[in-house]
Amino acid sequence: MKRLTAVALSGVALAFASVPVTSLAQSSVTLYGIIDAGITYVNNTGGSRVVKFDDGVSYGNRWGIKGTEDIGGGLSAVFTLENGFHLGNGTLGFNGAEFGRQAYVGLANSWGTLSFGNQLDMTEEMVFSYNISAWGSGYAIHQGDFDRFNGDRLPNSVKFLSNEFGGFMFGGMYSFGNQAGNFHQNSAYSVGAHYAHGAFTMGAAYTQLNNPFGIYAFDPYAMIGTSTFLGRPTVSVDPATGAITDLYSSTSFPVDKQGTFGVGASYAIGTVTLNGNYTYTTIKAFGNSSHMQVGESGAIWQVTPAFSAIGGYQYTSFEGHHWNQGTLGLHYLLSKRTDVYVSGDYLKASSGVNAVIGYSFTPSTTTTQADVRVGMRHSF
Repeated sequence: MKRLTAVALSGVALAFASVPVTSLAQSSVTLYGIIDAGITYVNNTGGSRVVKFDDGVSYGNRWGIKGTEDIGGGLSAVFTLENGFHLGNGTLGFNGAEFGRQAYVGLANSWGTLSFGNQLDMTEEMVFSYNISAWGSGYAIHQGDFDRFNGDRLPNSVKFLSNEFGGFMFGGMYSFGNQAGNFHQNSAYSVGAHYAHGAFTMGAAYTQLNNPFGIYAFDPYAMIGTSTFLGRPTVSVDPATGAITDLYSSTSFPVDKQGTFGVGASYAIGTVTLNGNYTYTTIKAFGNSSHMQVGESGAIWQVTPAFSAIGGYQYTSFEGHHWNQGTLGLHYLLSKRTDVYVSGDYLKASSGVNAVIGYSFTPSTTTTQADVRVGMRHSF
C-alpha cells in the first residue's frame, strides 16, 4: 500500500515487513512475527518510581500465519491468524485470546478483499499511521486510546477493504453484537478512506462502538487519570491515608456509545516526513455526552539509512481538563530485521488530573509523568 511510503522510517519498514499482504498470483502460507523487549523507567506510578522489564512496546509482540490460494478467475482465498503474547512471561495477550490480534478468512480480487472474523478497524487501516508520537515511543498513544489510534480491532465482523486505485483506497466493516433480541447491543461499525500522491498522504475514518466491552471496556481513572467521568466519580479516596481506590478496575464503566472521527496527513521533504492528525471522540453514558479532542504533530527524520529520529507533540482536551505530551525516539537498524531504540515521553496534565501516559502505567500521584525506555525489536 502506498499510504505509508511517505513515512521514511526504517523501524516502521522493519515492522510492516511482517504485516500480512495479499498476493493474487500464487498460493502460499507464511509464518511471520515481531518480538520486542527492553527496560523502562517511569518516574511516578502510584507515587513510586519503577524500573521494569517491559515488552511489546515499540510494536506488539506477535506471531502469525497468513495464506493465499489462487482459486482461478482472478479470485483468491485469503486468511490470517495472528497471536499476541507477552515475552516476559510467555502468556497470551488480549485477555488470553489465541488469535486476539487478527483472525479472518476471505476472498480477494482486483477490487479488494471481503473478509470475516476479528479484524483491524478502519481507524487503524486509514489513520493509525499518523499517530507520530507512537512511532517514537509505543507508550505515547493518545490519551486513554479513546479515539482508537492505537490500532484496534472489531470482533465478529464483516469487512471490505479496497485495493488502491490512483492512490485512493476505501473500506467499511460491521461488527455483530451477537446478542439475542437486541441487534444493536455490543455492535460496531467503521468506515474510512485514504489517498496517497507522491510525497503527500492523507486518511480519514469514523468508528463507532455500541456498549464497548471486553478489552475495549472503560476504566476511566486508569485510562486518563481523572477523578470524575461523565459527571460520576471514578475513584474513592481514604480521608486518613489519601489512598486511591479505582471504582471501575474490576467492573467497567457502562458506556452506551463511543464514536470517534480521525483525520491525518503526512508530507515528505527530503529525509524529513511531517505528520499531523486530529481526532474528535464522543462518549455517551447515563444520558450524558462528553467529547475528547486531540491534536498532534511531529516529524520523522531519516538521518541515515539505518538511523532515524522521531519527535511528536500532543494536545488533548476533555471535560475541562487538558494534557500536553512530548515524545522523542531514536531508532537504529542493526540489520533489515533487527533494530535497537531509546525513547522518552513527558506528560503534563491540568490541575486535578493524575497523569498517565497512554494508558500504559498506573496513574501518577501528580499532574506529571515521564518515562525513558531502551529496547530492541526483531522481525521474522
